[in-house]
Amino acid sequence: MNTNSNIYTVIYTTVIVVVVAALLAFVSQSLKDRQDANEKADTISQMLTAAGFGTKAEFQAMGNAAVLEKYASEISKAYTVDLDGNKVADLSLDKVYSPKELKRQNYNIKGGANKTGDPVLPVFIFKSGVITVPIYGAGLWGPVWGYIAFEKPEGGPLAIKGAYFDHESETAGLGAKIKDDPAFQAEFVGEIPDFTSANVFDIVKGGSPKNADGSEIMDGKIDAITGATMTSGGLDAAIDTWLGAYSNHFKAMEE
Repeated sequence: MNTNSNIYTVIYTTVIVVVVAALLAFVSQSLKDRQDANEKADTISQMLTAAGFGTKAEFQAMGNAAVLEKYASEISKAYTVDLDGNKVADLSLDKVYSPKELKRQNYNIKGGANKTGDPVLPVFIFKSGVITVPIYGAGLWGPVWGYIAFEKPEGGPLAIKGAYFDHESETAGLGAKIKDDPAFQAEFVGEIPDFTSANVFDIVKGGSPKNADGSEIMDGKIDAITGATMTSGGLDAAIDTWLGAYSNHFKAMEE
């Protein structure tokens, strides 16, 4: 065959493309189990971080097996609820429903339905009594997600125990601070969302007002990230949407 002909070029290019595609498919399939294990451990470490069992860096250093073992030793129960706050079903403790997985299942929290038509909102409760739920939304450049953990002081309303957020492509040094700045996530601790309101939580410029002594009033408001208005607004909307979906269940807990 004439190696300088157009036919040769087309055939040669097609063969190379097919071979490369086959190799990539083989590598992807070969690594799928490892990728799934990494994603599960990462999801669990986010949940454990929000619940106050350590930092994300500490869990990353532990390795997948140790993270799974830590989760198994701390988790008490997991179940799903509907938008009325009623328990739907128990969840296997071996199954972790990540915020991204909820998105993949096409949940429409505002509409109250997933792709099967039934609302399914996962709740994770640890032996310490900490209650953890996922949130998912849109930032400036892509999705944002995470976990918010609650504890219930004796005789008091549910207060935020901790939070951990992540993102796909927010701007470094600005919107990416929802993940990279521990001080931002620490602002959530102690805040008391208003589950009786359509606006459950606020991320706003200035945050909460202060008491006369300068201490912060815990009223479900924290200071937005300077220079990251769109990311802060997207995270705020995600928290409002998801905590609003859980509001009936949380109100029943408080009562």
